[in-house]
Amino acid sequence: MSKRILNEDEQGELRSNCNVQYCSDKSITYTTAFKMRAIQQYNDGLTSTEIFKQGEFNLNLIGKDTPKECLRRWRKIIMNRGTKGLSESRGTKKSNRLKTAKMSKVERVKYLEAEVKYLKAENAFLAQLRARRAE
Repeated sequence: MSKRILNEDEQGELRSNCNVQYCSDKSITYTTAFKMRAIQQYNDGLTSTEIFKQGEFNLNLIGKDTPKECLRRWRKIIMNRGTKGLSESRGTKKSNRLKTAKMSKVERVKYLEAEVKYLKAENAFLAQLRARRAE
């Protein structure tokens, strides 16, 4: 991860670029269309630096290694998850576990009873393992 911190002027410059979806002081989110176009151009033989220059990015601002790292990451995403993976934001994995606060009282009781049953079984299993180690 880059250690650069973008000031307000730099963020404004990046936000004005049509290839930027979002920009904060520590991160830049590129549009899906730019990512797809960049990968296509890379496959056609352009270097990552040339692609970002054509995208009107100031390499002194975003970092000289950023284009190479972005293309490497995007190509890996496409290999693993396909083109749909490019539109997903990083760091947005949500837990599949139900949140008890959003449940009705009956559902909450059932959920918590099941959790207690699971934890008791887990404790019994761990007690058996400790007993076997002690032998």
